[in-house]
Amino acid sequence: MGRNKKYSGYKAFQYLEPGTDYKEFKLRPAIVDEWWKPVPLSKSEEERFLEVMEKSIVIDLHAHADISPADISQARELDREGRNFLAYEALSMSGLDCVFDNMMDGSCFINTKHGWDWNSTVHDLGMRLADIAHQDFLVHCKKVDDIVEAHRDGRVAWVAVIESASCIENEVDRLDILYGLGVRSIGVNYSESNMLGSGLKERGDGGLTDFGYDALVRMNKLGILVDVSHVSDLTALDTIELSKKPIIVSHSGARALTPTTRMFPDEVIQALGESGGVMAIEAAPNLTVTEKHPLHGIDSYMEHIEYCIDFIGIDHVGCGPDTNYGDHVGLYLHNLESHAKEGLGHYARPDSGRESKYLGIDMDVEQLKKLRYVRGMENPSECLQNVARWMIGHGYSDGEIAKIVGGNGLRLLREVW
Repeated sequence: MGRNKKYSGYKAFQYLEPGTDYKEFKLRPAIVDEWWKPVPLSKSEEERFLEVMEKSIVIDLHAHADISPADISQARELDREGRNFLAYEALSMSGLDCVFDNMMDGSCFINTKHGWDWNSTVHDLGMRLADIAHQDFLVHCKKVDDIVEAHRDGRVAWVAVIESASCIENEVDRLDILYGLGVRSIGVNYSESNMLGSGLKERGDGGLTDFGYDALVRMNKLGILVDVSHVSDLTALDTIELSKKPIIVSHSGARALTPTTRMFPDEVIQALGESGGVMAIEAAPNLTVTEKHPLHGIDSYMEHIEYCIDFIGIDHVGCGPDTNYGDHVGLYLHNLESHAKEGLGHYARPDSGRESKYLGIDMDVEQLKKLRYVRGMENPSECLQNVARWMIGHGYSDGEIAKIVGGNGLRLLREVW
C-alpha cells in the first residue's frame, strides 16, 4: 500500500477523558512544517519514488513513535506519568509498513530516578498495548507475516522493543515474560554496563558476562532479535561471535566517519556483516555528523549508509534513525542542563577521559544550539522517505533502495523470529 494507509483518525488514549483519567499535557504538533525537508526530485523521479514506496516493504528499525510535550522541559514530568502518546496520524503519513518502537527506553523512570527497572518497563509496555488495543491502524507485530500483511492492508506493524535488558536484572526467565508480552527485540545494555556486559560509556571493557551469555542463549531460543547499539566494542564482538542467530546494530554508525564511542569501529561492522547481521544507521542530533558534512542532515546520514555499503555490502545495511515526534535537539539540551540539578548521582572520573570520547561531537552544546534540527531526518515520517528519495537522486536501482529501506531488515527477521 505504500503511503496509502487506512487511518481512521484515532488519537492516542481517546477512549479516556483528559484531566480526569490522566494528567493532561499540551503536546506539540507531531510534524513542524519548518522542519519538514523532503529531498527535492524531478517530476519523473517523483513518480518513481511513489512506485518504489508502493512496492517496497519499509521498516524503521529504531524509532520512538510518540509525541513530545510542547514545552520540552516537561518531558521528564510527562514520562513519570507513565503514559506516552503515539503519533498515529503522523505514522499514517510516514510510508512505513513497520516501526520498531523503543518506547520510553532510558526515560522509563516511572518508579525510579534512573529507569530500566522491571515494574516501569512492564508498565510502559502495558500502557502502550492498552492504547493500541483500542484502534485498528497499528498492528501489534509478533511475526514476520504481520509486517507483510500490514504492507498489503495499508496498516503499520508496531514492534515492541526494549532498548536495554537491564530490567531483567539476573533473571533469565524474565526474557520469556517479555516475549510473552509481545517484545521482539531487546538491547544488551544502554551505554552503561549492566549484568549482561560492558557499555560504551565505561572506562574499562569487560565484554559479555557469563550471565550475558545465558541471556543471549535464551533470546536465541525465544526468537528475540538481539541489539548491540549501545554496548562496548568487546561486548559487541562477543555477542556477534556467540549468538547462534544474526543480530542487529539498530542505530549507530561508522566511527571512521564520526570519532565517538557511540559509533562502531570497522572491526565490529565487519564482524556483523560476516555473521549475517544488519548495520542500521542512526540520525539523532549530531550523532552521525561527519567532517565532510558538518551540518547534520540527510547527506551526513547517507555518508554513513554508503560507507557501510562499501565496507560490508548492501545486503547488510538498513535504517534505524532513532527519531521521535518532538524537539529532539531541545530534549538533548534540556537533559544536559537538568540532569545535574536533579541529583542523579553521576560524577566525572578525573582519571578517565572516557566521557569526552563518548560525548565528542554528538553532545557539543554549542553545536547542538546551532543545529536546531536534523535536516531531512528529523522525525519518523520523513526519514525513510527521504532515504529513498536521496537514493533515487543518486542513481541507485529500485532493488537496492528496497534493501536499504526495509528488505534487509525483513530478511534478518525471517532468520531470527
